[in-house]
Amino acid sequence: MRRGRWTKRILAIYFVLFLLFLYGPMIVMAALSFQGPQGAVTFPMRGLGFHWWDQLVNGPRSETIRETAIRSLELSVVSGLVVAVLAFSLSMGYRRRFRLDGVLFYLIMLALMTPGILLSLGTSFLWRYMETETSLWQTALGTNVVWGLPFAFLIMVAVWNRYDATVEEASRDLGAGGLRTFREVTLPLVWTGVLGAFLFGFTLAWNEYDRTALLAAGENTLPLEIFALTVGSVIRPDLYALGTATTAVSLIGVGLFLLVAAIVLRRRARGVSEPREEYGELAGENGGGLAAGASASRAR
Repeated sequence: MRRGRWTKRILAIYFVLFLLFLYGPMIVMAALSFQGPQGAVTFPMRGLGFHWWDQLVNGPRSETIRETAIRSLELSVVSGLVVAVLAFSLSMGYRRRFRLDGVLFYLIMLALMTPGILLSLGTSFLWRYMETETSLWQTALGTNVVWGLPFAFLIMVAVWNRYDATVEEASRDLGAGGLRTFREVTLPLVWTGVLGAFLFGFTLAWNEYDRTALLAAGENTLPLEIFALTVGSVIRPDLYALGTATTAVSLIGVGLFLLVAAIVLRRRARGVSEPREEYGELAGENGGGLAAGASASRAR
């Protein structure tokens, strides 16, 4: 028993140290952004206040940062939507085996193994060979979708692996068509996976630099603008404020996803536990169909 307790304690300490190693720089960056006008980019902190946050909003670089942030937000939302739709469609195809499904799977996963800057460079050469100008929406969007698709696809595959297909069979046995079954049965059961796929596409595009650097053609996104500020000017604590703000956007997105999922799942559980008043009437009207559907599902 003692050995087991000490093992748990050691693992807990290791886990806390690992979290500090991952998130320590982020915490330090956030702390250094709340300095006074004489603040520097290293410890010790000089003063305390919101001076550098005010510079971020109202300073000489605020207009450029605002434009690139809006552009990056638009790109991230569109990329998330495209990634979610593609991942959901592809995963639907993988519910059943088909010829060369393994080859297609590894083609989708290939983006995970390709360095981002090489993907951006190769795509840039391809469009230049085709005598097509690169731009944010014509070329950079595609590389961001390719980058986010494998993660979203793996999420949807995991969702389908724990999905019970007999509910769809019961719906069809009760007279529902394919479209109605998809809308009222399939989609409500897998919507969390679709939302998670969108979240992956959004966050990866929001923070992406390598796969956009050679394809944006002067239309800088926020990560490109942050890199330009670190190279072309003196680093000040307002850059730490900007980094903290971009991190906060990703954390807020994850938090909203968890909040919506928790609310919907709680309502669904409450609806199952509390019988409806009209259940008796529905059972009387559709009792035969329900029994037939259940028996047909068990027979299968």
